[in-house]
Amino acid sequence: MTHSNNSLTSLALQKFKKNFWGVFSLSIIICIGVISIFAYLFAPDASKNANQMHLSIHSKSPGFEVQMLTIPSGIKSNQDFLSKLFFGKENTDTEIPLASYEVKGDVLHYVEYASDSLKGLEKQVALSKFSNSDYQSFVDNRHFVFGTDKYGRDYLSRILIGSRISFFIGFVAIFISLIVGLIMGSLAGYYGGKVDAVIMWIINVTWSIPTLLLVIAITLALGKGFWQVFIAVGLTMWVEVARVVRGQIISAKEMQYVTAARALGYNDYRIITKHILPNIFGPLIVISAANFAAAILIESGLSFLGIGAQPPMASWGAMIKDHYNYIILGKPYLALIPGICIMLLVMAFMLVGNALRDALDVKT
Repeated sequence: MTHSNNSLTSLALQKFKKNFWGVFSLSIIICIGVISIFAYLFAPDASKNANQMHLSIHSKSPGFEVQMLTIPSGIKSNQDFLSKLFFGKENTDTEIPLASYEVKGDVLHYVEYASDSLKGLEKQVALSKFSNSDYQSFVDNRHFVFGTDKYGRDYLSRILIGSRISFFIGFVAIFISLIVGLIMGSLAGYYGGKVDAVIMWIINVTWSIPTLLLVIAITLALGKGFWQVFIAVGLTMWVEVARVVRGQIISAKEMQYVTAARALGYNDYRIITKHILPNIFGPLIVISAANFAAAILIESGLSFLGIGAQPPMASWGAMIKDHYNYIILGKPYLALIPGICIMLLVMAFMLVGNALRDALDVKT
């Protein structure tokens, strides 16, 4: 029996590997997953939420460069390496974009950067502010690959860190929907009768409510926040899983191996978990991939409406909301870049789902 299962798994893997778009999409998903986990390692601005604002250089085009003066605050941080890697650096230093600077004696004179051909303020700071008076190590050329947003934050860093919410909401939503959907679908399909009628009534009522409206209601009940959105999206996606599981179990419970398990005296829990569910995991994998993409779109919609992840947390949907009016103001890339990222990730999951469906289809 084990040899047969291994052979079927190997056959499915071989069929999946032959699907170019499936493999290509899976590689994109893996790359985005690695980036989302180690976002602060890749982001030019490694401060928490990449929230280092410089209003004087707001809405700059991709490739913009400016000299940046960093004035140490003198506050020592006790943050460890892992905290910096996964949650960002607690930056207490002051960063000032410069138009020019020069040193006169023990004083650093500088002119702040100003947009629209305006002249910036002239200020000065004592060299004693810098360690060992080595001011040159505190002035560097800052390059903004994707430009800056309307608050002067590095846009590439915000995009990289924003991938975390869009990527991880899929996993949390799928995890919640699988737990609830498997339990409800298994009970309805295996026992039937009144149990099936009650659960199907709950499913139909939930199904009749528009998904976005239901998510908004749950989000308002739980409150605005990071985890509240994850839970709200997961609690609205279990219906599809439950319907698929119910249908699969109704057909599977009449199979000979289930009849044999009952004859051997196994209890219902063991029959469902050890015999039926492993044989219906193919359709669940496919629907999970589709739900993953749907969860990303729902979260983006919630963030766009302002009830998703809250500022200053980076989110692709919130970035579109903040900059959609720039489409008609001559800087459409501020809204298009996060939009393209959402489209790319959603399309990748849909193509992987299609490839898995073809690979797990025994008829082909």
